[in-house]
Amino acid sequence: MRFFTIPSLAARIYPEALFRIRTREKILCLTFDDGPDPESTPELLEILERHNVRSIFFCDGRAAETYPGLVGMIRDRGHIVGNHGYNHLNGWSTSAGEYCRDVKRASGFTSASLFRPPYGLLRYNQYLRLKTSFRIVFWDVMPYDFDREFPPARSLEILNRRIRPGSVIVLHDRQDSTSVLFLDEFLETSAGKGWEFRCPDLQ
Repeated sequence: MRFFTIPSLAARIYPEALFRIRTREKILCLTFDDGPDPESTPELLEILERHNVRSIFFCDGRAAETYPGLVGMIRDRGHIVGNHGYNHLNGWSTSAGEYCRDVKRASGFTSASLFRPPYGLLRYNQYLRLKTSFRIVFWDVMPYDFDREFPPARSLEILNRRIRPGSVIVLHDRQDSTSVLFLDEFLETSAGKGWEFRCPDLQ
């Protein structure tokens, strides 16, 4: 079963985490996971620049350590860099100690204040530890752009149909993502419908 939006129960389990911006205005927050990547990151940045859209890149610590120039490029273009862990661990199958050490290791290459759990999987005891240092960000809409068997047109359809005021959208910054195939059209269509893309003050 695919969940294009995170079940509302999760927001009650992690009450201080961000799933959606509280607003009635036509505002969206665009985010990317798993980068930086030497192929996809420059493409995404070019598309975002063309539409004057700023977003949050939740960077994988390993990739950020390998490609610090790309992390700098993301910041130089006015985007926010977040922490996506160092080894992209599954929180449900990792002890709290190991998981939190992994996030802390990534903070030196990404962010020490903004964190998104890989896969969106986080144990409650991990959440309690991390929320003392990080603003934890999940998402409101997931169009499965990381799945090459999922048609890009379908991902675009999900975005156009599921977005609502305050939606936090998660796409992916990696070579096997289809986001670069539909992002340009999505941004253009959204702007034409009066949607604005903003990064809330999360730091």
